[in-house]
Amino acid sequence: MKEIKAIIQPQRLGKLRNAFRQMRGFPGMTVSRVEGCSQHDEPEVSHSIREELTDFSPKVRVEIVAPDDKVDEIVGIILANGHTGQPGDGIIWVTEIGNFQRIRIE
Repeated sequence: MKEIKAIIQPQRLGKLRNAFRQMRGFPGMTVSRVEGCSQHDEPEVSHSIREELTDFSPKVRVEIVAPDDKVDEIVGIILANGHTGQPGDGIIWVTEIGNFQRIRIE
């Protein structure tokens, strides 16, 4: 099992969700609203506290726990549907899960 996390632009979430609806065996996802700032090529000089506080922009964090055989397909769907071609499109990372258990009433 792997955990796939992605930070994407909020306006791309609908397109991403629609793409996942077409995927056979999609395991589901958790979505959170987050704020973040991008890596900058050159050091920025802040001129005021207001600029420091407004450097963050709204993003969406998508978290998916998936079997190993679905990871490449899911990452491909995120790349295809999260991409706008603009700086700050987002990031994706995948980590190994040591233990996974569903919580359900039997």
